[in-house]
Amino acid sequence: MSIEIKVPPLPESVSDATLVAWHKAAGDAVQRDENLVDLETDKVVLEVPAPAAGAIVEILIEEGATVTAGDVLAILEEGEVAAAAPVEAEPEPEQSAPAPEAAAPKSLKTSPAVRRLLEEHDLDATMVVGTGKDGRITKADVMGFLKSDDHSNVTPGDPTVGVGDEISVGFERSEQRVPMSRLRARIAERLIEAQHTAAMLTTFNEVDLTEVMALRKRYKESFEKEHGVRLGFMSFFAKAAVEALKKFPVVNASVEGTDVVYHNYYDIGIAVSTERGLMVPVLRDVDQMSFADFERDLGDLAGKAQDGKIGMDELTGGTFSITNGGVFGSMMSTPILNQPQSAILGMHAIQQRPMAVNGEVQIRPMMYLALTYDHRIIDGKDSVQFLVTIKEQLEDPSRLLLQI
Repeated sequence: MSIEIKVPPLPESVSDATLVAWHKAAGDAVQRDENLVDLETDKVVLEVPAPAAGAIVEILIEEGATVTAGDVLAILEEGEVAAAAPVEAEPEPEQSAPAPEAAAPKSLKTSPAVRRLLEEHDLDATMVVGTGKDGRITKADVMGFLKSDDHSNVTPGDPTVGVGDEISVGFERSEQRVPMSRLRARIAERLIEAQHTAAMLTTFNEVDLTEVMALRKRYKESFEKEHGVRLGFMSFFAKAAVEALKKFPVVNASVEGTDVVYHNYYDIGIAVSTERGLMVPVLRDVDQMSFADFERDLGDLAGKAQDGKIGMDELTGGTFSITNGGVFGSMMSTPILNQPQSAILGMHAIQQRPMAVNGEVQIRPMMYLALTYDHRIIDGKDSVQFLVTIKEQLEDPSRLLLQI
């Protein structure tokens, strides 16, 4: 029985998607629930699984096309259907075997995504060793070859170079034009929108992390043994932010038209860098979480974001955000609002610096903090005191337990 493979219902507020990669070609056998194709929306990548075991009879929409919910992507023939064999050329009359260097490259079956990648980099399929089923070349194989010495050390006359390959010798000036992904385009749109609609201002402070680092060092092994998750810095900052948000509720508010909406819950978005771009998964009701709950949920969401498996509902609805440029070495920055939120906390690199402590110079682990806020509803006084509250919580972590 033939089954139409259709674009699934798209998340709310998403009108269409881009077909970014087929994982199967016409004639391929598939198993039930095996991912057939990736669809990219403004925020997430959706996988389209096979509804039944069978074989792909026909692919109707190629990579790069824009699709909407219900569009038919391919036809699947259900049942124990063997994969269609590659078309082979008719055998030539018997003749003596050619010398190895003159042997014609064998025909290798590749997916549309792999073929496009090979074409983009002017590669012959015979140059790449396939690790997929039956020696099939995967995208990972091509990317690994491009990064390998085998690719960088190719020289003219090398018998492994495909016929017609052009070898660049010496220095070459070149350009490459690559269209933005839907996610990158949406990020750009949101950033410009934030700058045009909010009165953004940033205030700074610094925090001495001596006590937090000592606490982590003292309990990290027992914490991980007890809860099965590492005790990171982010849970301290998130908990400190919640206490500050309780004292300054306007920082947890948002603007809707001429109204200010105050939220009596604390859904914290944590910026995560992925290959597709920046994503901000949201952890719900952080005030109700333990440190272990927070670290565990953050790890799960970050992993899903990096694997492209995060859902739209996990990226929306936050009331406040935290971004950590320090993991990339940033000393100081001015983060941009994640609208409709009205504030975002920026963490930075920890550096050992000489500080005056009780009249003495001591070397302390210091971090600069930045709070970007919407000056339309948040006054400078509130923003400064908000950062001071976070500073006090982190410099004396016992406050987090006592909630003072």
